[in-house]
Amino acid sequence: MFQGASSLSLDGKGRLSVPTRHRDVLSASAARQLTVTKHPHGCLMLFPRPEWERFRERIAALPMSAQWWKRIFLGNALDVEIDATGRVLISPELRQAAGITKDTMLLGMGNHFELWDKATYDDQEAKAMQGNMPDVFKEFSF
Repeated sequence: MFQGASSLSLDGKGRLSVPTRHRDVLSASAARQLTVTKHPHGCLMLFPRPEWERFRERIAALPMSAQWWKRIFLGNALDVEIDATGRVLISPELRQAAGITKDTMLLGMGNHFELWDKATYDDQEAKAMQGNMPDVFKEFSF
């Protein structure tokens, strides 16, 4: 399970340094293989390859009425590898799609990560915190 937030900067070539706390797990569970694709909320999703394969199967099985979502998730997916120094290349196309230029937020979301442009994430989080909590939290105790 991946969790936690990391504020990271892309280098000049668009490479992201995977936080050390996640590298060992990704090496053991995914042989340093990740898949990156678009998320409908405007960020990117980074999946360890075994998790991607499960997600891909679920998306591929959707009916024809979801064809555009298949295109968004599957058609934009890129397989990448964590290099020897712990970096992963985020393609220019995917960086542009998520509005990522340099400063990012990497969020552990359980079985995958979300990669956000930092300013976009900060703005979206502030809006969420100002709004009402979803109904599913009405019976939730903190």
